[in-house]
Amino acid sequence: MKKTYYLFNPGRMSRKNNTLKFTPVDENGTEGQPKYIPVEGVSELFCFGALDANSALYNFLGKMGITVHFFDYYEHYTGSFQPKEYLLAGKMQIEQTKHYLSKSKRQVIAQKLVEGAAFNIIKNLKYYQSRGKEVQPYIDTISGFSGAIPETKAIDELMGIEGNIRQIYYDAFDVILNDFAMNGRSKQPPKNEVNALVSFGNMMCYTLCLGQIYHTQMNPTISFLHEPGYRRYSLALDLAEIFKPILVDRVIFRVLNKKEIQARDFDVQMNGVVLKDAARKIFVRAFEERLNETIKHRSLKRSVTYKHLVKLECYKLTKHLLNMEEYKPFKTWW
Repeated sequence: MKKTYYLFNPGRMSRKNNTLKFTPVDENGTEGQPKYIPVEGVSELFCFGALDANSALYNFLGKMGITVHFFDYYEHYTGSFQPKEYLLAGKMQIEQTKHYLSKSKRQVIAQKLVEGAAFNIIKNLKYYQSRGKEVQPYIDTISGFSGAIPETKAIDELMGIEGNIRQIYYDAFDVILNDFAMNGRSKQPPKNEVNALVSFGNMMCYTLCLGQIYHTQMNPTISFLHEPGYRRYSLALDLAEIFKPILVDRVIFRVLNKKEIQARDFDVQMNGVVLKDAARKIFVRAFEERLNETIKHRSLKRSVTYKHLVKLECYKLTKHLLNMEEYKPFKTWW
């Protein structure tokens, strides 16, 4: 089974037969012990440190269908190397564009995305309510906003409701978390530890969705809730809205409330807060554990991982765009 590999240290990568050779290099240029990764077991690479590689390696990665995601020092996603888009199809491109250009068709999809996100947010809050957290007022307010989603007539109006839901939800973080406070959402840069984790986790979810979109016929630059823009894969932003509550936020609550990540694991600077290397590794490990958890799928009648649920979501949207089946967003049922 192919795995995702995370490269936290700067280093040099090369090909040795059918194996990837990664040699870590410290800030003084001293090389560490090389690590060898069988290429057949790699699905994608996440590079958080500088990666030194030549075109021959990227040609090899492209032939093997391996995606490489890059991030800067502040944990911002900066871009991806992706193999040739082997599944892109003209018919899908046309239908996806038609749904974007049609105000009514786009609105339907966008409403479904926000509906799914709001449902999973409320489900999160109810989970912590059952564990003694006083979050009923937040549930009531978000439920009120959710009821207005089907009545929206424009994307801007829908985005306003989505923004209000997120604001109320993030206020509830201060109740759910034991020793940390969010104090409202801040980004670019995050102003405190919780915001730093939210930014990092959201970025992980975004790249996860991007990777799953790649395995469909959809174009990741044509979106419905978020406005397509230059140099960004906005369809991944759309799908990430549904999965951030159950994949990112639940992991944040876990690592902070169980003290797996503590205040000392953050680098507090003049212009913001970032995770130290050790904290990034802890969060990524917890995130991977979450992705590999399995649930019994009600329709498929078999156990699937959370990661596979994201791929299934892409397939559902594909069927909607091809007028095969109405899109229904993923909603937690347990």
